Amino acid sequence: MYPAIISNYIAPKTVAEALDALGRNAGATVFAGGQSVMQAIKARLHQAECIVDLKQVKELRGVSVAGGAVAIGPMTRYVELIDETKLRPAYQAINDAATTVADRQVRNRGTIGGSLCWNYLAADMPPVVLALDAELDLQASGGKRRTVRITSFFKGALETDRADNELLTRITLAAPPRHAGSAYKKWSTQTDGLPIVGMAAYVETDGKGTCTKARLAVGGVLPVTRRAGKAEALLVGKRANDGAGIAAALQAAAEEIDPQGDRWVEGDYRKVLIHDLGRQVVATAFERAS
Repeated sequence: MYPAIISNYIAPKTVAEALDALGRNAGATVFAGGQSVMQAIKARLHQAECIVDLKQVKELRGVSVAGGAVAIGPMTRYVELIDETKLRPAYQAINDAATTVADRQVRNRGTIGGSLCWNYLAADMPPVVLALDAELDLQASGGKRRTVRITSFFKGALETDRADNELLTRITLAAPPRHAGSAYKKWSTQTDGLPIVGMAAYVETDGKGTCTKARLAVGGVLPVTRRAGKAEALLVGKRANDGAGIAAALQAAAEEIDPQGDRWVEGDYRKVLIHDLGRQVVATAFERAS
């Protein structure tokens, strides 16, 4: 299907030019990688009278470290994140997710910021960034800047806290302690497919193997990615070799999330996946934290 008429296409080269374009074109559609939004436009699920394409805005790309904190430009492509060593081991879940996102074409064009702002139900990056407790910097066309915790950013299916005249300009991950690790894993019906369930875990330990903090996020099962707070609390005090304790925490996650069924799998099967995938990602996060 052909898209509806697109009246205006703007390709700014700087953040200032991009914000100016958004200010002059109310309701403009922002293109990051364009891999999801273009499909919606072609299917006429989304109408874009004006497109602001960010692909030439170099200042929104790259990964940097300052004072231990990691800053990720929203226009950083998945292919660039796959082997990014600055994320390891505390934020290695991003490496994991970038490796498994869709197919090679999407990984070469898709961006982390585009995924977060599109906020599709079955996407890899939202649960990862939620588990890593990121902060997002937003800048409006009028010059106003604000920082939003990822826990407040996701509002609902395809809905976020970003206003139409705002750009996501930076994703920040706080400086981690020495003993921290994270991991991501998904289950899909096909290779390179969208996750039926996607699980991300972040673990901090006391240096002797005992968990002092845990975050666990689940995607692909509800209209919006969610943290499993009960499971996080149960993981504190556990060690990597505490199989029964970790299994109980993941069972609590499955019950707390209470996933829905659809044409792909039943809700009860998703509970099994949350339990089994969760044990794997938690084990990997513990290993990396050591």
